[in-house]
This record gives sequence, structure tokens and C-alpha cells, in this order.
Amino acid sequence: MDASPAPFVPPAPKPRGGRPSFLQMVRIVYRNPLELWGEPSYNEPWIWIGAALNGPLLIANDPGLIRRVLVDNARNYKMAKVRQRILRPILRDGLLTIEGEGWKRSRKAMAPVFTPRNIHGFAGPMLKKTLEFAARYEELERTDIARDMTGITYEILAETLFSGQIAGEPDSFGKRMDHFFETMGRVDPMDLVGAPDWVPRFTRIRGRKAMAYFRAIVDGTIAMREEAMARDPRSVPKDFLTLLLEARGADGLTEDEVADNIITFIGAGHETTARALGWTLYCLAEASWERDKVEAEIDRVVADVPDPVDWLAAMPLTRAAFEEAMRLYPPAATISREAIEDDRYEDLDIKAGAQVQIMPWTIHRHRKLWDRPEAFLPERFHPGRREEIDRYQYLPFGAGPRICIGATFALQEAMIILGVLMSRYRFDTLPETRPWPVQKLTTQPEGGLPMRVTRR
Repeated sequence: MDASPAPFVPPAPKPRGGRPSFLQMVRIVYRNPLELWGEPSYNEPWIWIGAALNGPLLIANDPGLIRRVLVDNARNYKMAKVRQRILRPILRDGLLTIEGEGWKRSRKAMAPVFTPRNIHGFAGPMLKKTLEFAARYEELERTDIARDMTGITYEILAETLFSGQIAGEPDSFGKRMDHFFETMGRVDPMDLVGAPDWVPRFTRIRGRKAMAYFRAIVDGTIAMREEAMARDPRSVPKDFLTLLLEARGADGLTEDEVADNIITFIGAGHETTARALGWTLYCLAEASWERDKVEAEIDRVVADVPDPVDWLAAMPLTRAAFEEAMRLYPPAATISREAIEDDRYEDLDIKAGAQVQIMPWTIHRHRKLWDRPEAFLPERFHPGRREEIDRYQYLPFGAGPRICIGATFALQEAMIILGVLMSRYRFDTLPETRPWPVQKLTTQPEGGLPMRVTRR
């Protein structure tokens, strides 16, 4: 008789039955877009909606179709209008929103920072900041892990990409970030119906103070570094910030592009990893049999592998749990494109101007692509099985030319954080730990992740 426990099925919206009315759809998308999708989104290879709010809409779930849009014919697909209306007021000409030659300039300027050699060099500072952060748990019995992961990833970002020189107070960052995503991170109804840019957006009016706070951090950070560069250029670290500032010029980045890329990485560069880490600790707490395997691996690696740069390769079970959490709760739940010219995939005609939605949220839970898709099963990503997963059915970092530039950075960071924290502490859920996934730019746990922390 099989005595293994039933897999843990974490909370998620059930597929919607029937098509909502226009007003219902607006309310759902404003409240939580994850609750909008119906049964076909979890079962069909693609769905064509000829009369959507912003024109024809293609929902793409088929891995071959996704490859067509994001890789093979990527030049024919630009950023979708709705996505840009939401993100451009926040990130302006940052790497996530800029297109064309501006995107090429920004990507080229940042590429040296994210080479394997540089990322490996970040392992030591990542470990140092994580050990410092972990010491705070010695005097805690319970905490909000979601908020904590925002804090620790922010501190690592500041230490590695900005050499510890970001203006502002780290202690207030988490609360400001929560308000930022609560306001600016929501889909405004005016964006949904395609209203002109001059029509006021209620969400952005509410988020102006949060936006001003982050812009002030950027201005202060740039001023600090420029002063140091003018005083003694040889003493300035060759980090992300310095490379961006040195990339300014007629053939390089504009002043605005530098500022926008800094806010992109301060505001969003750590947030995706933070959310994935929180969901990982939550899922492992609820699936204690999986946690036992991860803890045993971590204990062995932390004891026997002194260099944290080697932890990513040495902890396949820990990485599998992290990747499975990103499958269930992809940090970026939607990838949106718009066809520039007519295109064709198999017997599907994609007309110019069609909006294309590639949704990791539904793709990662698609019943034709995954066995028991609602369950937390890290074994999917164990060595020998990870290779069976189609490259385009698992998209936590996107794909194609615009794949996340910091993917390897994030994986290394996650293994170091999990390695340090889980070797010292055990995280357990509480009666009030009832997270609900909500899409506010990233996939966030509404209500946070209150958890008990005990010394192992």
C-alpha cells in the first residue's frame, strides 16, 4: 500500500464558468486578473476572441505557438498597448518597457554586469547580506515572510548592483513597495477600455506619492555616485550603477534612460525573486515531507560546500522546490504582445494588430501540459525529469530576446537565501496564514505570509 501523503494543493482561483459581462470583467481585472480565466484557458492550445475590448485577442497556450511569438518571429510582435499603458507610467524607458534601438542600447549597457563571471562574484556579498538578515530571526517567533523576502532581496540588490550605495532607508522600503503595488500595480479600468492617455487614472493618482518616493531614491542614488566619480574616479566600483552612468552619451543612454533603468531594477529587479521565495517557503511549510528532503540537502551542502557560488549546482532538490513554486505562482503572470503584421502558425491566422496574451499563470496550470497541475510536486524538476519539460511550457523568466537578463542572478540568490535561512530556521504556517494569489504586476500573496520561525 502506498503510504506517501497526498500532494499539497496550494490556493488558487478555480477556472471561471461562463463568460462574464463587461462590468463584471472590469471589476475582476481591477481586483485580481488571475480570477478572470475560464475553463478553455486551462485546456485549449489557443483561444481566439475576435471582439475583445482592445481589438482581436489571441490567448496562446501551445508551446510551439509561444515559441513562434517570442522567438522565431519575435520581430513581428511588439509590446501590447494595455501592458504599456500600465507599465510605462511607472518604468518609462526602462528595460522592461522600452523598445527598438533604445532597448538594444539598454541591454548592451547592462550585459557586462550579468556575465557568469560577475554573477559568481556576487555570491560572496549575497551570502554576507543573507547572514546579516538571518540574525534578525533570533529574536522573532513570528513574522511576515512576504515582507521579509522583499527586505532581504532589496538589501542584496543594493549590495551587489549598487555596492551598498542606494539613497533612502531600507527599513521603510517594504511598506512603500506594498503601497506602490497596491496602487500603481493594478490594471486601471481606463487602461482596460483603451481610454486615451490624457484621461486620468484613479490608480495612478493614488500611487503618486509612492512613485515620487522611488524617483527620489533614484535621483539621490545618481547624485551620490556622480559626486564620488567626480571626486576620485578610481575609487568608484565598476558595478551596475557605474556602467549605466558611463554608458551615457550620443551613442549610448540618455539621462532619462539611465534613471528609468535604475528604477526598473530597484522597483522590480528584486520583487520577482522575493515573491518566488515567499511562495516557496509557504509551499514547503505546508508540504513538510518535501521540506524534509530540502532541509537534508541544504544541511549537507552548507556543511560540505564552503563557496556559495557552488550551491546552485549542489542543491537540485532545493532548486526544484523553488522552480515548482514559480510554476504555481509565476512572478510575472502575463506576457503581452501585439502583432505588427499578419502571421500564421499551423492553421491559425494572426491578424496585424491582434493582442497576444501568453500567460504563465494558465500555461503553468494547463491540463494538457502538466500532470496534476494544481499540486505542489517539486519532483517535476528533479534531475532526469526537468529535461522532459518543454522549454516553452515553463516561462518564469520569459523567453526569446527579451528573456529576463537577471535570471541566473535570481537563481543563485534564491539558493543562497534558502540555504542560509533553512539551515538555521524552520518556517511553519499559522492559523491565520491564508494567502490568496493576486496579480499586481507580480503574483502576490494577499494578506501576506505570516509564519512561525523556530531555531532548528
